[in-house]
Amino acid sequence: MACNNISNAIRVLEGLQAGLDQAYWEANSLDRKDFFYDLISALHSELSELGKLSVQDHDLVYEPVTEEFRAARPKLGRLLKLIDEFALRSTTAARLDQLINEAMVLMGRASL
Repeated sequence: MACNNISNAIRVLEGLQAGLDQAYWEANSLDRKDFFYDLISALHSELSELGKLSVQDHDLVYEPVTEEFRAARPKLGRLLKLIDEFALRSTTAARLDQLINEAMVLMGRASL
């Protein structure tokens, strides 16, 4: 993914939100559900703000907009390291691994 524009960011973040939603429903404890819900809420907030931009702005370089999403980025890094413990199904774990890596590339690995 060489393209760091807003259009690509929306695609990546929507995919990640769907993957986290799937993991939320598969989680078997309230702690895990809370963990996923926090990330889903942060992504929802970010996508909501990005949705307010005009189509002409979609070619601009993406930078995280909301403080809630910036604060949740370390949690994404933690989830990536513990993906096999947090995602019970192997298909969900593999999907999340790919989606989180895409998001990390989008945001820059150093920021996570």
